[in-house]
Amino acid sequence: MNSEIEIREGLPTDKAALEILYPAAFLDEDLLGLVNALLSEKNGVLSLVAINDEGVVGHILFTVCGIAGCHEKAALLGPVAVTPEFQRRGIGGALIQEGLSRLQNEGVKQVYVLGDPAYYSRFGFKAQNKVQPPYPLPQEWAGAWQCLCLFDDEKPGLEGGMLCVPGPWRQPSLWAL
Repeated sequence: MNSEIEIREGLPTDKAALEILYPAAFLDEDLLGLVNALLSEKNGVLSLVAINDEGVVGHILFTVCGIAGCHEKAALLGPVAVTPEFQRRGIGGALIQEGLSRLQNEGVKQVYVLGDPAYYSRFGFKAQNKVQPPYPLPQEWAGAWQCLCLFDDEKPGLEGGMLCVPGPWRQPSLWAL
């Protein structure tokens, strides 16, 4: 097996692979509906896949969003999935780094994520309390709402407000226990 990983933009032909990847990576969550809905969006979604000689082994989505009362572009990271047998090999991190680089080149100022602080802090994400998610989070998730500024002169959540997300993200169940 060749362990070389290539990251490229997702293609419509990747759909079958993603329908296998997500249930394998998330045994307790059904994220396919969200993934398919985001991939159906005409604009504002960055889809990246990690491939090797076995095919698609990782996938990530970034959704370009706005912040209420602010004109700067922001993005929401997620979901990110890696085939279980390829986890803990840096594939998820490579997908995140590539996505962040592309977003920065597009002028996105801040990226938000709802996820494990121990994992996302490796990439510079910090707990966020000024820009609010679209739905209230359970108290247990207080530190899981995080932000990364893509430009050194920015401060996370400087403006405050609420993250404005497209339709697929407007499901309260995605933001609750």
